[in-house]
Amino acid sequence: MAHPNIDAIVIGGSAGALDVLGVVLPALPAPCAVAVVIVIHLPASKPSQLPAVLGARTALPVREIEDKVPVAPGVVWVAPPGYHVLVERDHTFALSVDELVHFSRPSIDVLFESAAEAYGARLAGVLLTGANADGARGLLAIENAGGLCFVQAPATAVARAMPEAALARVGGARSLPVPELAAALAGVAQVTEAR
Repeated sequence: MAHPNIDAIVIGGSAGALDVLGVVLPALPAPCAVAVVIVIHLPASKPSQLPAVLGARTALPVREIEDKVPVAPGVVWVAPPGYHVLVERDHTFALSVDELVHFSRPSIDVLFESAAEAYGARLAGVLLTGANADGARGLLAIENAGGLCFVQAPATAVARAMPEAALARVGGARSLPVPELAAALAGVAQVTEAR
């Protein structure tokens, strides 16, 4: 089902999330009508290989986020290691080296909460497998702003803590196995005449 009122999809995950993205990203249409912004917990000690790894799995351009760059649609944006990613109200990115959140920088909560403020009901949030509660508070912010909320079904997760924490807090989240999650996001990202 297409959702012509969604402008961006934010995705967060940790342990095991790369494998899920390997299913989700190829399902997205090209051209894609929305911006896709991804935070994966990575060590800050070395450069990220995520743009190259994810770029090999999708026809969409994959770019590492830089400060003050506009959140353009049709691009998969990847958080750089060691920085929180925020979406400003004018739909540009901001990078921050503020304190760790859930032992992580980038933090999923920081991205989700700022994107919820920037996009309101025109946002879809997706929380994948991971070993802590990062993202649950942010997904609740997306729900409270009227956005769509998706969570990887915990039974399909390498680490269940992250999706279980989200489902415990976000009553309206749709819990889906990976193939159904990929199909749902493809529908959200579809270019439609109504946009």
